[in-house]
Amino acid sequence: MNQQTVVITGASAGIGRATARLFAERGANVVLLARGKAGLDAAAADVEERGGRALAVPTDVADHAQVEAAAVAAEESFGPIDIWINNAFTSVFAPFTEIEPDEYQRVTDVSYLGFVHGTRAALRRMLPRDAGVIVQVGSALGDRSIPLQSAYCGAKHAVNGFTSSVRTELLHQRSQVRVTVVQMPAVNTPQFSWVLSRLPNHPQPVPPIYQPEVAARAVVNAADHPHRKQYYVGASTAATILANKVAPSLLDRYLARTGFDSQQTGDPSPTDRVNNVWEPADGRQGHDYGAHGIFDGRARQHSVQAALARHPALTGVALTGAFLGAAAVLRGRR
Repeated sequence: MNQQTVVITGASAGIGRATARLFAERGANVVLLARGKAGLDAAAADVEERGGRALAVPTDVADHAQVEAAAVAAEESFGPIDIWINNAFTSVFAPFTEIEPDEYQRVTDVSYLGFVHGTRAALRRMLPRDAGVIVQVGSALGDRSIPLQSAYCGAKHAVNGFTSSVRTELLHQRSQVRVTVVQMPAVNTPQFSWVLSRLPNHPQPVPPIYQPEVAARAVVNAADHPHRKQYYVGASTAATILANKVAPSLLDRYLARTGFDSQQTGDPSPTDRVNNVWEPADGRQGHDYGAHGIFDGRARQHSVQAALARHPALTGVALTGAFLGAAAVLRGRR
């Protein structure tokens, strides 16, 4: 893995930041893409401190020209890109009818088209060499939508559909370039402090919550073993996806009852909270949010599902158990 070149979008915080640290510990060249200077500078320092080489490129992934320019800068600095990780996103927490059209467009441009632009830039360089890996950081919400996040859920569904189409095209071409998706659970990232929210109380991830390092380890594992089309992090993710395939209407009713309260803490949302939809949350004062959000006390350090990901047979057993458990819960709450 030493001296491989890895590009990570959304690298200044959360899962992207934690993933950059892990690749740095393996001696990789890490190209960091995000909008905010403070977060990018701190992420670059993390990489250098851990033994990697860093290149920070301020980039809005919604702009395909900026993404292409970042790819050019990456290869000019470090040579061929070996791994491209699409991770950047933004979101709005609100009922659909309270989200403005331009906000919906922005979430789609970043959280879906940002993946399209990143994949295009990566393939433009990987296909001629017939080598490389693209990892899409997905979500359980790309298979099972929940209330209050219609823009984000729509984008993640789109990422899944887009990726499946590209994968089949690569198979048709007998290409050695691989693309895989890591489906994430709720993760303790700073997004809940900077997401645009019109909820009365502070937004929160739906438990169980995992630390960004759990997600980052799954991303690195997917990059190392890209032969599988997708990986699940957290048994809850697999259970939710499976339950949605078997009992979608039952899951709809369950989420209609629980999905509003479970995405909010008991604390009122401050009226002056920042959001990163249009501008990076770093702000003029240059605040670095780091990898973790505010839910350290509730977040898990390990995921059995992710640990089993290298063993398909064991993963199947875990998926079956997760589904049976989820089905029992849903039957009890009908």
